[in-house]
Amino acid sequence: MTDNNPKAPDTAPYDPSRRTLLKTLGTVTAAAAASGGASLLTGCGADKTSATGQNLAFAEIPHRLDHRHHIPDGYATDLLLRWGDPLDAFAGSFAPEKLDAGEQSRRFGYNNDFIAFLPLDPEAGPGEGDKHCLSRNSERGLLCVNHEYTQPHLMFAGYTEASSIRGTSDQHIAVEQQACGHSVVEIERAADGWQPVVGSTYNRRISLTTAMDIVGAAAGDSRLQTNEDPSGTRVFGTVGNCAGGKTPWGTVLIAEEGFGGAFQGDPDNVADEVEARNHHAFGISPDNRNWGDYDRRFDIAVEPNEPNRFGWMVEYDPYDPQSTPRKLTALGRFEHEGFTLVSKPGQPIVAYGGDDDEHQFVYRFVSSGIYRPGENPHNRNLLSEGTLYAGQFREGGAGTWLPLLFGRGPLTPENGFRNQADVLIDCRRAAKLLGATPMDRPEDVETNPVNDCTYVMLTKNKKRAPGDENAANPRARNSTGHVLEIVPPGRSGARDHVSDTFHWNTFLLGGNPNAEEPEVRGAYGQQIPGTISANGWFANPDNVAFDPKGNMWIATDGCESFGFHDGLWAMATEGELRAAPKHFFGCPQGAEICGPEFTPDGTTLFVSVQHPADVRRSTFDNPLHRWPDNDPGLPPRPSVLAIRRKDGGVVGS
Repeated sequence: MTDNNPKAPDTAPYDPSRRTLLKTLGTVTAAAAASGGASLLTGCGADKTSATGQNLAFAEIPHRLDHRHHIPDGYATDLLLRWGDPLDAFAGSFAPEKLDAGEQSRRFGYNNDFIAFLPLDPEAGPGEGDKHCLSRNSERGLLCVNHEYTQPHLMFAGYTEASSIRGTSDQHIAVEQQACGHSVVEIERAADGWQPVVGSTYNRRISLTTAMDIVGAAAGDSRLQTNEDPSGTRVFGTVGNCAGGKTPWGTVLIAEEGFGGAFQGDPDNVADEVEARNHHAFGISPDNRNWGDYDRRFDIAVEPNEPNRFGWMVEYDPYDPQSTPRKLTALGRFEHEGFTLVSKPGQPIVAYGGDDDEHQFVYRFVSSGIYRPGENPHNRNLLSEGTLYAGQFREGGAGTWLPLLFGRGPLTPENGFRNQADVLIDCRRAAKLLGATPMDRPEDVETNPVNDCTYVMLTKNKKRAPGDENAANPRARNSTGHVLEIVPPGRSGARDHVSDTFHWNTFLLGGNPNAEEPEVRGAYGQQIPGTISANGWFANPDNVAFDPKGNMWIATDGCESFGFHDGLWAMATEGELRAAPKHFFGCPQGAEICGPEFTPDGTTLFVSVQHPADVRRSTFDNPLHRWPDNDPGLPPRPSVLAIRRKDGGVVGS
């Protein structure tokens, strides 16, 4: 939630020096500097002379905090999709006071997050996702968008934030369940900008009433069986959909993150001690939302196993509106921020992801089969069978992937694991027993397609006490976050992501580089004077994307605590300007930015603006502002923007 008492920003010009750098590194923590932690800003590998990122020539925007969004001079934004926009050609304007579940199921959902742009090839059809993707069409495609969660006090009249938690009406809960999940919308670039293709046969809503299959080693296990589904292989819906990923065979992966908040009940009243512990681990509480009063499967007193059917990655085919989504148990169960793929012909698929909570872990999945371009029936099973690993980040920059396999090491019946299903359902406990490194809220984890290294966004961890630091998480009460760089063996474009060992670097430390307190002091670039401006620093990295030239674009969630808006910062990953951010986009107050995604040619950047006007005491009846419509008859609405250069050039250059 947004802090309404933000710390006053320190916007003194950035004037780094060797003394500044040594002060930052020396006082962040002795664990990182004195005990052999990986050095800061050392580079991804052999490509030290790369000029990647030096094309970032846009005019940087300043830190602000107001009711508008901000972009550089020379750019334009298309307001592409808002909560409540129709996906098919039915009559009627958007009127929240008249909204029911049936109508919401035909409209764009709430709190848009992850975005995937998938090209449309007019010569390809359903089942030919790889052909669509290979077309690299940047003028027409499918926009696939997550809807993470709902906020009744900003969606409907009559609620305060407090009253909407336990007192939401059945009618509004039904609408919320249709507003969660995912949207597929065909879009096209016209002469005056991007627009949705209303009524396209591809347009689709995936919600909490969408039937899904459960596949992989945990499918059918007794812990996934319920009164509604004794087989443990079929579930309705998905929730908590944060980040995601996409595959080269044309499917989309969507994450289930904060699913525990959808369930109500007291875990201590659950007879099974294993499930009671499990439910506590994911924040299920009697004080949670009252969805269980309307839909009894969300009450653990009625269906104690239902939560085990959430917390997975979901794969679906956006090119086939009739396809059934699948929950992939091989990728483990935790609070998934997302999973992103490394796909090299003739090699196993490798997927990276994070568990978005304090002291949780970074994961890697390696498929049992190999990726075969053009063989879609084969490729669509690659994420169902394989090995899940948890990351161990050691002092000095060495790292190891620890396999989560039943019977291996401590993952045995003596420690409460019956089979591989238990290992996957209780991933967190398994990873901890193996000795994986507890991290500072690992969120997006993605691989740069140019230098072939993988980057971990670590948003923050205010629960890390002094003395509890480790080499990869060097700050106690880390309120500004940092970014790690994972370097698999090999060289750019040919790194071995299947290897069980890697090296890692600290890519940057979030925060103000001029701050007095080491806990919030940032470190960027190569500490060259003038490398970044007073607006180049940020806090709380969340999502990340890479443009076609390999520049990193980081989206933030938490800058308002430091007096300015959340937004998007771009930077190089190699060369002189490595890890030197430039400020590109700013959100309206109360919002965070999510899901940055480029068209294949890099001429359009899509972003999600989530929960605008979400500050204390801001409600539907009395919102802080009404972005993006600024219409007194409409509430603030989460929206997707398409950002492009006015001259049609590549974004960022």
